[in-house]
This record gives sequence, structure tokens and C-alpha cells, in this order.
Amino acid sequence: MRVRNTVIAAAAAITVVAVTLTPATAADTSTTFTVTATAGLAVSAPENAALSSAAPGGQAVGALGNMSVNDQRSETGTTWIARVTLSTAFTTGAGAPSQTISAANVVYDPRTAINPVNGPFTPGTPGDLDSTPALVAFSRDSGDGANSVTWNPEVTVNVPAGNVSGDYTGTIRHSVA
Repeated sequence: MRVRNTVIAAAAAITVVAVTLTPATAADTSTTFTVTATAGLAVSAPENAALSSAAPGGQAVGALGNMSVNDQRSETGTTWIARVTLSTAFTTGAGAPSQTISAANVVYDPRTAINPVNGPFTPGTPGDLDSTPALVAFSRDSGDGANSVTWNPEVTVNVPAGNVSGDYTGTIRHSVA
């Protein structure tokens, strides 16, 4: 039994020595790679949207569909402001005064963010599209790296009582910088 205990003690001592030995040589490799931006800053919007019908003196209301800002600049301090304007007034026929609805009669409400990625994002305050500077739709005031947000704004067109009936078409423009 004495021999057995001696063998066990010797084996334990060899294990401790083997575990605490440092390698005879070591080599480190400094490893680098590059994170590249996949694209810049872009805004997207549906090509067409339809609002409800309205009588003179009433309101045409509806959602425009999903608007998005995609910021793939992948930088420090990637802030931006998305703005909205009525770039072409709503008109019907020849666009005479009684056939035109101006930006002052168009109210834009960005509502809430949909599927935000790497915020924070802030919706703009609802208001008419006759504001200077252009009305803020959404913004990102702080943050780093790639980010994106989508929203589905509601538009209300206050139809002047003096306007004539017809199919009115206008252009709502979103931009980001």
C-alpha cells in the first residue's frame, strides 16, 4: 500500500508541474479587419397613395404607406433629419384657383416608428406642409453606426369650400440629410 501511495503522490506532483509550466515559446498575431459602409443615407417612399374622397369644405384622409430612412454610413454620430413638403399642390382640371389645394391645407402626421433599428428616432410634430423650414417627418439626433426606421404617415387634406369637384393630384416629397 505504501508503494501505491507513493505512486499516486508522484503522479499528482507530475500533473501539478505539467499544468503550471509555461510554454517554451509563444507567438502572438495582431489581427485586423475593416468594417465598411454598405451604402449611404437614403429615404424611400411608395410611388402612389390614395386618400378618401371629400366634399368641398370636408377632409380627405389616408395613410401614405411605409416611408423609410436607411442609414448605412456606419460612422460615429450618424444623425439625420427627414423632412416632408408638398412639392406640387393638389390640382384638378387646369389648376385654376378653385381647382387647387395648397400646402397650407395639407396636414402631415408621421405617427410612430415601425421596426426601428439602432435608434433613438423621434417623430416630427404633426403640422401643415406650408412650414419653413420643411416639416420634420422623423429624425435621429444621436447614435453611432448603421440604423433604419420606417413610418406610415397619415395625411389630411382640408378641402376649401370654394373648390370644385374633380380628381386632385399632388406630390408629397420626403427628403433626408
